[in-house]
Amino acid sequence: MEEQNFKNHGKLVKGFHGLLFIAILALLIGAISNLIRTSSDNLYLASLVVLIAIIFLIMAWFVRSFPLKAQDRAIKAEENLRYYVMTGKLFPKELKVAQIIALRFASDEEFLPLVEKALKENLTNKEIKMLIKNWRADVYRV
Repeated sequence: MEEQNFKNHGKLVKGFHGLLFIAILALLIGAISNLIRTSSDNLYLASLVVLIAIIFLIMAWFVRSFPLKAQDRAIKAEENLRYYVMTGKLFPKELKVAQIIALRFASDEEFLPLVEKALKENLTNKEIKMLIKNWRADVYRV
C-alpha cells in the first residue's frame, strides 16, 4: 500500500460517493419531472415517488454521517489516551474535535509540539495536517 500523506489521506468510495449519489439525484429529478407532468389521477403516486427519493437522499446522508461521528468519538478517546501516556494529563478542553482528529496523523515526535501550536494559534484541521512531516497512517477510517 502507498504511504499515506496529506495529499492522499482522503478516501472516496466510487460506489457510495459517486454512483449512489448520481442514482439518487437521477431518481429525484425523474420523480419531480414525473410529478410536474402527471395527471390528477396519478398525483398521489407521483408525490410518493418524490417523497421516496427525498427519503433516500436523507438516508444516504445519515448512513455516512453516523459512522463518521462514532469514529470521531473513538479517535478522540484514542488520542486523549495517547496524550495522557505522553504527558500524564488529559487533552486540553480548548482543543476542538476536528483538531484532535487531524492530530491523529502526527508521529509521536511531532504530536506534543503540534498540540501546543494548535492551541496557541487555533489551527484548523487542514493546517495541522499540512504541518505534519512524519505521517502516521490511519487506514481504518471509513
